[in-house]
Amino acid sequence: MSQMNRRRALQLLAALGTTGLVAGCGTDDEGDPTATGSPIKIGLVAPESGSGRAIGEDIVNGFELYLATHGQRLGGHPVTLVKADEGDNAKTGQAAVNDLLKQGVLALTGVVNPTVMSGIRDIVEQARVPLIGSNASPVSLQSVVYIWRTSYVLDEPGRALGAYLKQRLPAGSRVLMIAPEGSSLDVMQGFRQGFGADDPRIAGEPVWTNPTANPGESTYVSDIRQALNRRPTAIFCHFSGTAAIQFIKQLRRYRPAYTGPIYAPGFLTEGSVLNEVSKVLLDDEDRLLPGPIQTVSNYSADLNNNANRIFASAYRKTYNVSPSTYAMASWDAAQVLDGAIGLAGANPTPQQVNLALGKVGQIDSPRGVWQFNQPRTPQQRWYLRTVQFDGRLLSNVMVNEIATLG
Repeated sequence: MSQMNRRRALQLLAALGTTGLVAGCGTDDEGDPTATGSPIKIGLVAPESGSGRAIGEDIVNGFELYLATHGQRLGGHPVTLVKADEGDNAKTGQAAVNDLLKQGVLALTGVVNPTVMSGIRDIVEQARVPLIGSNASPVSLQSVVYIWRTSYVLDEPGRALGAYLKQRLPAGSRVLMIAPEGSSLDVMQGFRQGFGADDPRIAGEPVWTNPTANPGESTYVSDIRQALNRRPTAIFCHFSGTAAIQFIKQLRRYRPAYTGPIYAPGFLTEGSVLNEVSKVLLDDEDRLLPGPIQTVSNYSADLNNNANRIFASAYRKTYNVSPSTYAMASWDAAQVLDGAIGLAGANPTPQQVNLALGKVGQIDSPRGVWQFNQPRTPQQRWYLRTVQFDGRLLSNVMVNEIATLG
């Protein structure tokens, strides 16, 4: 979206009743005292095409919404948000980051693809410009100084869900793991760690599928057939975006051979996925078919806290959809930058902002209160969600909190 002007932000916040934030946004007068900070540039890296485009849009939306509802300022400084196309591999991600660094950005944010995050690590660390990642965080990304993340580490959703299911699945269960080869290794290892690698209820090694980001209508058919030959009573999987849409559709072709539960990290049903697969989840009378889909996430749009009521309401009014965990993490990236830049003083440098990031303390987030741990990732709660109707809309409805990790 194009960035909303200050008057539109004030109108939006007034409609929501968020008077405290309205006061922080100031007025349209040029003499606004909050405008005294020197202008700054923030670089946002996200894919603008391909399979990651939808996640990239959510990340852009979350960050821009925070700016719009905070007077287009961070830490009292007017912000120019400079966006660069992440592309779909390390090389394109490196080019995007190098371009933003040449433009003199004070900090970086975004990044969808874990491969890109790993590929830009050395560039960011050598440039000594802080990056607040709002999605990708592979387990291998360790011992960094200038890279912070407001999302999660890739093994955490598997660990949270594995530990939860370990206590709840009855003896004799057979849990089949299936996921794209390579990119899902962290998630699968996290699930094994949480569930117990030697637990007899795990039905052998994972079935690894084609890792393509743009699968066709039969890409997963043979893999699903192989998986169901093991006669699972439950499936744990890891797919997102277009891959999630195709996996769900192709698995549903095997009804009634498999009507058991599907468990996954929240990416399986996040963002626009539910709309795309709704027809295969419902019967002719628009009732949910047997075979529940439950996911674990660090966020659910129906969380009942004040920060989420403000964020989710503003997001729905602006974009006409419920916010995803990607949008929430990007909103939080803006929020921690807001605090850190304010702490860094009147003329902040990237190095001063990086030091200040370690001092922002607890974040009053739509996901619930969290804070950075020593590895610069969130210590946060994880929630179990189930796909069901919320009114007339098919939604990810929060069931309960199941873990705190980080």
